[in-house]
This record gives sequence, structure tokens and C-alpha cells, in this order.
Amino acid sequence: MIAASEQEPASVAENPLRHYAPAPGIFDEMQSAPGVTRPHWQSFAGSLGKLNRHELASRWDNGLRIIRDHDITYNVYSDSRGTDRPWALDLAPLLISADEWAWLERGLSQRIRLLNLILADIYGGGQRLLRDGFLPPELIYGNPGFLRACRGFPPAQGTYLSFSACDLGRSADGRWWVLADRTQAPSGAGYALENRAVLSRILPDELLDCHVRRLGSFFRARQKMLVQLAARDDSEPRGVLLTPGPLNETYFEHAYLARNLGLPLVEGADLTVRDRRV
Repeated sequence: MIAASEQEPASVAENPLRHYAPAPGIFDEMQSAPGVTRPHWQSFAGSLGKLNRHELASRWDNGLRIIRDHDITYNVYSDSRGTDRPWALDLAPLLISADEWAWLERGLSQRIRLLNLILADIYGGGQRLLRDGFLPPELIYGNPGFLRACRGFPPAQGTYLSFSACDLGRSADGRWWVLADRTQAPSGAGYALENRAVLSRILPDELLDCHVRRLGSFFRARQKMLVQLAARDDSEPRGVLLTPGPLNETYFEHAYLARNLGLPLVEGADLTVRDRRV
């Protein structure tokens, strides 16, 4: 801990951002140059700068208590601390400006529409991508994830890819890159919602001043999408959230999302097939 000198007030010496310096060779999210805070960070950084180290430590202790009380865990099978490892959360969130987020949103939406069109061509169309040489046949037919039985089976509303996630990273020059596409059973939405809940408890005024975009609309849209995908002849479709069980690494999220979306949480042994229907 840095001790305050006789010439400077304790509040200045204890400012946690007073000696801030970014790591070399990476993009600095908070500052555009040494001592120059980016516009969308100014309000949040200014609020943090008003808190001394003791106040920050107290708030973070409260955040850790909330994580323990809510039993937020991420199971790591090889972790010596066991499967129920407490969720790791950073006190300072990653802030993205509204303009940059709108640009990211458009790009990711375009990418996911493209992936859905590729699936539509491979499973439901004339497979022009294969016939015209844009995709090698061995890439598709040699992939264990390719489901031959689903060829020619039209999904509801033509939606082959109902839920997708992308791992994003930023290079040293500030450009965003898609590192991976997660389409099988993407996780993270439940943790993002819980992250927001914890931070809104320990930094309520700071987040409010930043006019942070709310997450509720995403979950409402997801719930509506699931109902639309399931609704066919049955006017009241029954949906469930399928989980491998408590030992799965993201089981907390499965349970959390089931409660949030109002769906029963079931394992494979909870289901049965009658008259060729689950």
C-alpha cells in the first residue's frame, strides 16, 4: 500500500488509479494515451478515482460474499480445489462505447446469418457450396458433427442456428477479432447476467452514471424464440432446459437460466419417448 506523504492529501495518495499504467504491447481499453481517458470511460474512471483503497476493498469483499451466497460456481474437472470453484469476477467491467457496440452487433449478426445460410444449403438446399467447390466435401462428410439424418429435415421458421456465441479478442491496434464460434451449447449468458447483478450491488451509482445497456431484452427475446421454435400444432408447447447434471462445468448457469426463463431443468434420465415423441 502506498503511504500518503505530508504534502499530499490522503485521498489523492490512496486513489487506486493514481499509478495506473497499461501493460506494454496490448490495447489499452481505458486510456487512448498516458493520462488521457477515453470518453466512454471518463465517468466510470472518475467515480472509481473518488474511492480510496479501503472503500474499494470493502466493496469487493461484499462482491465476493454475494458470489458465495448465490453459490456462483464454475466447475473445473482437473482443479485440486474441487468441482465447485467460486466464479472469478473482475471488479472493473469492460466498457464498450455505444457506437462501437452497434458496429460489433451488426458484424456479429451478419456472421451468424451467414452461418445459418451455410447450414441451410448443406442440410436443406441443393448443397451448392459443395458442388461449386466453395467447401470441400471431406470437410462436411468427414466431420463427426455432421448429422446425415437431418438432411432434408426443415427446421421451424428455417432457423438452423437458433443460438450462437462468438469469442472476441482485441489486437494491439484496437481491431476486434472473432477467435471462435460457439454453436453447439454456448455458455456465458447466465454468467453475464449474474455478473451484472453482482456489480450493480457493489457499484450501483457508478454503473448508473455510465447508462449501461440492460440485458433483459436479450433474455426476453430468447424466451420468445424458444416458444416460436417449439410451437407447431400445440398452442402451448412445453420447453425444458436439458443439462448433463451437477458435475458439468457450467451447471450453475443451467440452473440459473432455467429459473430465469421459467423452464424445468431436466437431465437425460428425466425424459422418455412415447409414440416416437419425447
